[in-house]
Amino acid sequence: MAAEEGSPSPHTTRSTASSQAVRAAVVRDKGGPFLFEELELDTALRPDEVLVKVAATGVCQTDVHVRDQALPTPLPAVLGHEGAGVVERVGSGVTTVVPGDRVIMSYQACGHCGPCLRGQYTYCEAAFPINFGGSRLDGTNALRDADGTPVHGHFFGQSSFATHALATERNVVKVDDSVPLELLGPLGCGMQTGAGAVLNSLQVPAGSSVVVIGAGAVGLAAVMAARVAGAASVIAVDVIPERLALAAELGATHTVNGKEEDTAARIAEITGTGADYVLEITGRPEMLTLAVDALAPLGTAALIGGAPAGTRAQVDMNALLGGRTIRGIAQGDSIPQLFIPQLIDLYKAGEFPFDRLVAFYDFDDINQAVADTRSGKVIKPVLRIHS
Repeated sequence: MAAEEGSPSPHTTRSTASSQAVRAAVVRDKGGPFLFEELELDTALRPDEVLVKVAATGVCQTDVHVRDQALPTPLPAVLGHEGAGVVERVGSGVTTVVPGDRVIMSYQACGHCGPCLRGQYTYCEAAFPINFGGSRLDGTNALRDADGTPVHGHFFGQSSFATHALATERNVVKVDDSVPLELLGPLGCGMQTGAGAVLNSLQVPAGSSVVVIGAGAVGLAAVMAARVAGAASVIAVDVIPERLALAAELGATHTVNGKEEDTAARIAEITGTGADYVLEITGRPEMLTLAVDALAPLGTAALIGGAPAGTRAQVDMNALLGGRTIRGIAQGDSIPQLFIPQLIDLYKAGEFPFDRLVAFYDFDDINQAVADTRSGKVIKPVLRIHS
């Protein structure tokens, strides 16, 4: 039973207010800037919902792809899906977090389809509409602008480019105060995607060879995880020398500049018979072709980077007859409530120094942060929203 108003229940805090003003960065036009607006957020929480005061949020390439409409989330919309903050209120059915808890927000899943019931939440049958649809699954939305017009939200179950986010119990992860909260948001998507691909999806064994194509945030997380896994060869491929230098510091045994070298020939030279695992992060079709071509017999190419809808890649069918495998990976096959604490423990042990990828920006500078990540100037921008 829900607690009475003002009750000291350890699980639920309610307010008589049915909405509150939030400051949000809104995308209204394809490819347009993020515009700051005051919106109304419906705070009549449903039983499974969690209201989070956002402390900081990472900026991911997926946010940029949606802004540019390479992925068809309807506009206008509030994006952002690597948020971290403090729980302000919870719905009547929430039992795992309480007001005052520090949380990371991650991807959303329905919780009741076949894959979810098998614990494979990243492959939820409703994964696209529930994360990219711009509304709850039932089509309702909690955000409105000054004219009362709905603004699409619930992006990845959070829309964290705002001072407050409406998440659910399924996509929040409680964390302690041993690591600064403003640093933790990227663990909810990019970092768990790259690290999880190595540690969860592929379960890379010690002594194997791993190629990572794309040394951005996801790729460098994969590099660090491959080192944790004990891979003998970790080959980072990129075209930005500074990122390759950082990859070498974070665990890559070899680096390949795709602008200056024949990547396939260099991988063959390093590995001899080809790589055991190739992770394709860039989302470029020719790189998936390269990933398959670079495999050793019985090797696995993992597609991790998202491409515009309908993108197709060419693959040598005969290469697959050598026992080679191609598989797609979403969110590193991670159950956030289990995997994110593991990443935090690795970070505290000095084994997963993802803080080296982060550059902080004020919330007001979101457009500059996006420009800097697009240009390659920074790897993982994090917006500070509340101090």
